Amino acid sequence: MTPTPRSLPDSIDATLDLLAAADYLADRSLATVLFLALKMGRPLFLEGEAGVGKTEIAKVLSTTLGRRLIRLQCYEGLDVSAAVYEWNYAAQMIAIRVAEAEGAHDRERLEHDVFSERFLIKRPLLQALEPDPAGAPVLLIDELDRADEAFEAFLLEVLADFQVTIPELGTVKAVHPPIVVITSNRTREIHDALKRRCLYHWVGYPAAERELKIVRAKVPGIGKTLSEQVVHFVQALRKQDLFKSPGVAETLDWAAALAELDVAALDPLTASDTLGVLLKYQDDIARIEGGKVKELIDEMRADLRAAE
Repeated sequence: MTPTPRSLPDSIDATLDLLAAADYLADRSLATVLFLALKMGRPLFLEGEAGVGKTEIAKVLSTTLGRRLIRLQCYEGLDVSAAVYEWNYAAQMIAIRVAEAEGAHDRERLEHDVFSERFLIKRPLLQALEPDPAGAPVLLIDELDRADEAFEAFLLEVLADFQVTIPELGTVKAVHPPIVVITSNRTREIHDALKRRCLYHWVGYPAAERELKIVRAKVPGIGKTLSEQVVHFVQALRKQDLFKSPGVAETLDWAAALAELDVAALDPLTASDTLGVLLKYQDDIARIEGGKVKELIDEMRADLRAAE
């Protein structure tokens, strides 16, 4: 079912409501920079640890605004042919052979025919520049830090004018620039030149109160006691010396897993057995399982009692 297009929010409060409509519980600082990015037509650059909800913001915008979501997943070696366009060489060769078999000898016309739009394979950046009846699409450039610096420099040119040039066809320019969300897990620094094109926000781990609201919104079947214990345990876990602390995504996965197991309250054995849902590195699991899990649960219970 295609979402109904709607206008952009006209205030920070309306932006908070827009996100909340898709159960994305943002803090006001994020809503503010998102509102400004939409209002000013600037790309939004989001940095933060993996799993804190950066990518989800683009998905929520697509859903709530009724716009098409176009995602470019970055990786090492990403180039123009994978990000912008390439020609369907196999189809072009077939067309040439068919034309030759039919006796076509006009080389200039044949070249014009095979380099027409029907042989063009449009990749995410080119798709994002095309007009859409529902309004400018949401372009998610995900994990830009994984791409090479050469691609980052090319992307800077695209974001400057929202246009690309295809030598055989000419320049394609967006009538209405897409809503651009760029994410980075900060495995390397992104150049200042690109950041200057964007509005910036660091997406950190949420405070316990907001994370609890997120868990209850995203895992509706979870009990009150378990949801509180899950959030406080994860909050305590993030203070440990870990290679990779669990993000909100892992909190939600763990809460859902414990709910599936019909767990009413956390206990050391269940927590140890399910640590692989929260932690993704064996060294982190080995550091926490066993006695450390019991210690964290005891601290969590004491904190919850003190808060009552």
